[in-house]
Amino acid sequence: MTSPSSNISVFDQFATEYDAWFDTHIFTFQSEVEAIRRFIPEQGLGIEIGVGTGRFASQLNITTGIEPSELMASIARSRGIEVHKAYAEQLPFDNNSFDFALMITTLCFVENPGKALSEVMRILKPGGNFILGIIDRETELGRTYESMKDSDKFYRNAKFYSTSEVIQLIQKSGFDYSNACQTIFSNPDTMTAPDLIRDGYSKGAFVVVNSIKPS
Repeated sequence: MTSPSSNISVFDQFATEYDAWFDTHIFTFQSEVEAIRRFIPEQGLGIEIGVGTGRFASQLNITTGIEPSELMASIARSRGIEVHKAYAEQLPFDNNSFDFALMITTLCFVENPGKALSEVMRILKPGGNFILGIIDRETELGRTYESMKDSDKFYRNAKFYSTSEVIQLIQKSGFDYSNACQTIFSNPDTMTAPDLIRDGYSKGAFVVVNSIKPS
């Protein structure tokens, strides 16, 4: 199994290149942001776990993040995010600290998904939302990403999941699955406008799963 530092070193080395991808694929980014926004509560304190360069958090009014890559974190801080350097499996917060938590294309890099999800459960208040965005491995684009992993420096060590697998993981961790939506039905390299956002999953490459910590 790959060590967490293997992933972090890549993101430290190529943080600027990673961030620039969102500029060259702006319609993909806009589609994903709007899909996530569907489940972001209108009020309350939120956190993004695996905040990266702060692209999503800064668009969604989330001001706190977790990020183990120092260079990624520095870019996020330049966007006004308060970033704590830590791993998803060991979050430096008290129990019941946040009203909602966001994790976007981060689970695929986590060393111990069960432990990470247990930590999200711990820091969320009862009734809090856990919003989880993934690249669905079982979609057409997801299968393309999976087949290209060996040649992609960012995703070489990633473990992509299907939406069904993610729902099973979050339910096993004690969350109540609520609903999901999907987007990215087009090739991100040739998109000329944001994609539609549809309820459910199975067709769109990017899926957002919304679940609730039981009260």
